[in-house]
Amino acid sequence: MTDVPTTDEFWRWPATKLARAIAVGEVSSREVVASHVERIEAVNPKLNALVDVRPDEALAAAKVADDMVAAGVELGPLHGLPIAVKINSDQAGYATSNGVVAFADEIAEKDSVHVGIMRRSGAVFLGRSNSPAFSYRWFATNDLYGRTINPWSAAHTPGGSSGGASSAVASGMVPLAQGNDIGGSIRYPAHACGIVGLRPSVGRLAHSLYPPGQDQALSTQVMAVDGPLARSVDDVRLFYAGMAAFTDPRDPFHAHGASAPALPKNPRRVGLLRDVGAKAPSAVVNQSLDTAAERLRAAGYEVDEIELPLLEEAWRLWYLLAMEEFRVIMPLVEQIGDEGMKKAAAAYYSCAADWWGEAPGLVDYMNGYARRGTLISELGQFLQDYPIVLLPASAEEVFEQDADISSLERGREVVAAQWMNMAIPLLGFPALTVPTGVANGLPTGVSLLGRRFDEESILDAGTVIESGTGILTPIDPR
Repeated sequence: MTDVPTTDEFWRWPATKLARAIAVGEVSSREVVASHVERIEAVNPKLNALVDVRPDEALAAAKVADDMVAAGVELGPLHGLPIAVKINSDQAGYATSNGVVAFADEIAEKDSVHVGIMRRSGAVFLGRSNSPAFSYRWFATNDLYGRTINPWSAAHTPGGSSGGASSAVASGMVPLAQGNDIGGSIRYPAHACGIVGLRPSVGRLAHSLYPPGQDQALSTQVMAVDGPLARSVDDVRLFYAGMAAFTDPRDPFHAHGASAPALPKNPRRVGLLRDVGAKAPSAVVNQSLDTAAERLRAAGYEVDEIELPLLEEAWRLWYLLAMEEFRVIMPLVEQIGDEGMKKAAAAYYSCAADWWGEAPGLVDYMNGYARRGTLISELGQFLQDYPIVLLPASAEEVFEQDADISSLERGREVVAAQWMNMAIPLLGFPALTVPTGVANGLPTGVSLLGRRFDEESILDAGTVIESGTGILTPIDPR
């Protein structure tokens, strides 16, 4: 075959191409994994995106995958592909450290729901991706493993909390990485590193974030999701299919195989939302939105400027419901968390106090959840007229490292710039982040918000936007 490269080039291939080649025996999983191991050895010392990499285990798993191909057995969507797992997800035999020194030896006895599903889909796990302590910042640094670097710029964040995942994918260490998102932790890292990230509808993919015997906070149950990060929309589709292939009774909210809602009257109508009053988008962000809108119009989409103030309310409401629940573990954070997490939390609570007071009570909390249901209904109705909303991935360009803790004032600006990253999880709808280009040496991008259980519509629109950008990664660290 003329298009099969030497082993050291497999790390450049798209996941979709690798999956097809492995499935038909054109290349071996072992060759593919070996190529990615070499890439990790070359760039991970500079980026610190992956921790606890065990090449021998990965190569042994790849050999099993190759034996299955040779035996002609039925293969899963992710068969033989190297994939990174986030350090806040249980992977049997590995520490679920969540970036906390005190949890460094918390070895998982069994896979979490989503890790088990990826394994059943054929994934070969190659390294654990770094995150901030407690996975609660848009910056990937902690006292246990140190700082993860953005391959585009060491001075800027790779995003968080799935920042190790985004840096690893963008630099070619793995073609696919798993992340989770309760406040932009898939979408923002994808944006920061110039790749694609999908936050599915709540209930679309089975997942779990806490070990057996621990109760999940209500906000985690109804807002958090797991999802894929990859270098292209097609690769995200592949990973999404692999994560959707199986169910697990441990997830009480999983709606396996839930069908998309009936097509609206105008399925190609897009609402362009620039601002909800939290923070005006920068010139670069506005240009990214204009670029995406132009590409969608050229492909036959109708794009109208809209206002959607309910998302501003949802953004503020997140800081009541999620942060009041997080307050329960703040004594633990104060005891074992790192200084970065403590300072970031101070900025979050400072903003929350502006809206909800210093000590919201039970009635505030109950009324907040009641209001959440109303906002979900209102957004669902709005999306009947505009089934896709085009909006910023952040109101600012990629943040400088530690922007959230450089000062309380700057931390509050970061919170305001990320309004969309809280509003969407609070309501449980799907969203996709896709690159639009490069400005000032950093990737630019936009987000697409869609109807619940209608991931396909935003993936289709993302493909259109991506077609004008091209695939920006993998890149060497700069």
